Amino acid sequence: MRIHIATDHAGLEFSKDLQKHLTDAGHEVVDHGPTSYDPLDDYPSFCINAARAVVRDQSAGIQALGIVFGGSGNGEQIAANKVTGARAALVWNVSTAELARQHNDANLISIGARQHTVDEAVLFIDTFLATPFSGEERHARRIAQLAEYEKSGAIAGHEID
Repeated sequence: MRIHIATDHAGLEFSKDLQKHLTDAGHEVVDHGPTSYDPLDDYPSFCINAARAVVRDQSAGIQALGIVFGGSGNGEQIAANKVTGARAALVWNVSTAELARQHNDANLISIGARQHTVDEAVLFIDTFLATPFSGEERHARRIAQLAEYEKSGAIAGHEID
């Protein structure tokens, strides 16, 4: 599987360790930056580029997911979710990694590099990558509603104030 990764300065070393783990596991890793440490870097473009690449690959029928990192993972998740078609989930334990895929069909996860050890992040990532979307009608319906809102600003049959 192709895995798109992005970070900020807080997650740079963390990202390098995780890229090695993913490559060793047989995944194709695409690093969207940064490539060197800069304590004043701005994560939005890195994370947006990773999210755009995931959405583009998936639209082309390529198996791809994404992982973004930062100090807390919050800003990186927000940035990724600005991309139409991206569903980035903040993951902080195994359960949230599983549910991100099973219920939300998340195509990216965000992890706080200052919140977790590399071993914890490996467990979250491996869980995320191994867990399929359940395909349950209620989950598919909700994801379709989010996509509809993303495109039109409305959800048919539901009031949006």
